[in-house]
Amino acid sequence: MTLLLTSIFSALIYLLAGVIQASALSGNKPAPRSLVMMLGAGAWVLHTLSVYLILHPGNGIQLGLFPVTSLIAWLVSGLVILSCLKKPLTMLFVAIFPCASISVLLAALLPSANLPQQYSGGEIAHILTSILAYSIFAIAALQAIVLARQDHELRNHHVRGLVRSLPPLQLMEQLLFEMIWLGFALLSASLLTGLLFLQDIFAQHLVHKTGLSFIAWGLFAILLWGRHQKGWRGMKAIRWILGGFLFLMLAYFGSKFVLELMV
Repeated sequence: MTLLLTSIFSALIYLLAGVIQASALSGNKPAPRSLVMMLGAGAWVLHTLSVYLILHPGNGIQLGLFPVTSLIAWLVSGLVILSCLKKPLTMLFVAIFPCASISVLLAALLPSANLPQQYSGGEIAHILTSILAYSIFAIAALQAIVLARQDHELRNHHVRGLVRSLPPLQLMEQLLFEMIWLGFALLSASLLTGLLFLQDIFAQHLVHKTGLSFIAWGLFAILLWGRHQKGWRGMKAIRWILGGFLFLMLAYFGSKFVLELMV
């Protein structure tokens, strides 16, 4: 009952904060930042309890599809809320809070078929770096989409609504690549710990996940090289970011979906 109540209230408060932020953007006026931040923080605290109860149902840790989806949404929401204390990223709440609302409800209402498991220290390090890397890249992908919209509107001399509420394009790109560098470092650590501590990383049921993760790593490596050596920016950089994130998303959620829901 505690899990269900915290999940429902967390979802409702997330939705309320997201609606307030979206209404302000569509109405071409500044959002009540303090109110949105306060609601988002309250929903996140409830989400924290929900995630803990879902991941620890008994003996071991539950890492099924919906529990981990909720965990990633919790991390993404928390990272953006924390970042917004110093950086202008509140526009991301429009997409992040509804996704967090859905994920916390799905995890509470749809029990996972997987049994809780015990993990070694090395395996936990791999899991944590993987989830952190995915969360950072998820934020970066959302910001890349916002950046693409901003670039398009500015090229067409439209400066109303969303564009007016955003920081300058150069600052947006700078923040984006700070996240890409952080995500790349975490993804590198995830792949390294996987090679060191997972005995079956190239087993048949994991080989596609491993392969897609290495492809994503390669795409982000090329992107950062292009940024440093060739000055890639704008839509060219955005396409590489979204392409890398797509492979990363397929690596995790694609394999989880197939293994848990289709096999």
